[in-house]
Amino acid sequence: MVINDKIEKALAVLPDKPGVYLMRDGTGRVLYVGKAKNLNNRVHSYFRASGRHSAKVVALTSHVDDLETILTDSEIEALILECNLIKKYRPRYNIMLKDDKTYPYLKVTLQDEFPRMFITRRVLRDGARYYGPYPDVGALRSTMRLLRALFPIRQCRSMNVDRPCLQYHIKRCPAPCAGKISKADYAELVRSICLVMDGKTQELRRILKEKMQAASEAYAFEEAARYRDQLKDLARLDESQKAVLEGGDMDVVGYASDDYNVCLQIFFVRGGKLVGRKDFMMPNGGDGEGEVVSAFLKQYYSNEDVFLPKEVLLPERPDAEETALLTQWLTERAGRKVALLTPQRGDKAKLLQLACDNAHKLIEEKERKGSLQLESDEDAAEDLQRAIGAAKPLARMDCFDISHNQGSETVASMVVFRYGAPSKKDYRRYKLQSTEGKPDDFKSMQEVVYRRYKDYEDLPDLIIIDGGKGQLSSSLKVIRGLGLDTQVIGLAKREEEIFLEGQKESILLDKASPALHVIQHIRDEAHRFAITYHRKRLRRHNLVSILDQIEGIGPKRRQALWKAFPTLEGMRAASEEELAAVDGMTAPLARKLYEFFRGDVVQKTDLLGGRG
Repeated sequence: MVINDKIEKALAVLPDKPGVYLMRDGTGRVLYVGKAKNLNNRVHSYFRASGRHSAKVVALTSHVDDLETILTDSEIEALILECNLIKKYRPRYNIMLKDDKTYPYLKVTLQDEFPRMFITRRVLRDGARYYGPYPDVGALRSTMRLLRALFPIRQCRSMNVDRPCLQYHIKRCPAPCAGKISKADYAELVRSICLVMDGKTQELRRILKEKMQAASEAYAFEEAARYRDQLKDLARLDESQKAVLEGGDMDVVGYASDDYNVCLQIFFVRGGKLVGRKDFMMPNGGDGEGEVVSAFLKQYYSNEDVFLPKEVLLPERPDAEETALLTQWLTERAGRKVALLTPQRGDKAKLLQLACDNAHKLIEEKERKGSLQLESDEDAAEDLQRAIGAAKPLARMDCFDISHNQGSETVASMVVFRYGAPSKKDYRRYKLQSTEGKPDDFKSMQEVVYRRYKDYEDLPDLIIIDGGKGQLSSSLKVIRGLGLDTQVIGLAKREEEIFLEGQKESILLDKASPALHVIQHIRDEAHRFAITYHRKRLRRHNLVSILDQIEGIGPKRRQALWKAFPTLEGMRAASEEELAAVDGMTAPLARKLYEFFRGDVVQKTDLLGGRG
């Protein structure tokens, strides 16, 4: 195992204290974040020659160029810091959970004076109560309809109205907006909804029976009948939420894996009833089941919006020391005891096995669809690095494309991929001047690469020129003239040929290779971005050209019209009065423009803004 000077120096001063360690590559990117009770012992273990290291550890240490450590006062602080740093850096060699779906939640806005209830897929820290997630949105909608029939609360977003809406008159809303219900009575309706969603229907049933009895004794038979109907509807709702355990709130974590992937499926049991589930997928990096479960617990429950139950059932617990540490952390977060259990018999064991069976079934379904064989963005970038013989990882790739209409409105785009994925905040577009009116793609490409790299800012690891040998050659004259040694390749569209500097023969990538997928993706993004900008410029040009045909409309009035009506369609649809109201316009001129737009001069192609 090769250890450089920086790593040797870092290893020599490691303390025998708890803390967090970060492993970085040659570009400074964080590859792995870990915690340790004893930093000296733990970090040294990675760099000892041993045939027992997993393939993942061997691959990790082969890329490590530098080490960084952060001391903490305790191991529990190290665990919390590790969770935060993993969230921040998303290191490649850490176990990273990927939520397989965005499931819906039922949201009750308890932070409002008169709360409302609706379905959402976003969980925010806003004081509301969220129930779910639910894998079946249809079933959730049915539940919500039944709850609204049982306990009608407002559905409108705004309370700023003068009188009740139709929902009040058809008895689907008590109209708190118009003061038709007291705050206390409305709060009772909301509390009943929360009791149902918390699985506490027995308590709610007792309350409704008492109210029905009291109404009956007071000869309020209509009110008593309403409570009777609510009890019947509540019984129907109970039937749809069958109890799976005797009381209690718990999360049940199922585990399954194959040669390529790992699936974790978590069942949510609230009040003894199974109310939802959620799936997480990740590549199989050769980690043990206990290690994966530990990573899951730390990443999933570090989210402050996630409910912490009294028990978490696990298919396999981490080692005893890690389990004790996780139990302490979860207990401190919840403010009460949280137990990590692996039941061996009884109903809990059966439910745990059901979660594992569901996880296994999900992997089988994904494999049949072929969706788990796709490489990650980073793997695709590594595959491209090998294919073109790049000396270092392709952490950043810039790709350029040119777009014009017979030399008119010539523009260029630059899109950026970081570690194989689009980085849209780095995208740039250019209005080119050197070739306006005379199409010359070679000169256009030279202009854009010069403007991009003349200041040596944030240089990429690979430059991709959308074009063949000619485009590549003309671009290289500028790039090398600027003194840059960055690798540059050309990409011909016809057969997806890759041209390398100084080589006559092109490279043809395998059609199933991840490298081809990532290079097609970045090329298509560059083309899309260039075409979009070109069409925008062309529409603006057409608007100016059409207004030039009308006597009396000069640059100032044209600019004022353009400001008032950003599109030609909007200007054409405007009335005479609206046109006359534009700064600098007169009534006769507005009339002339109005009639002009209704003549035969403006063709459909003008309205479409041309084609790029």
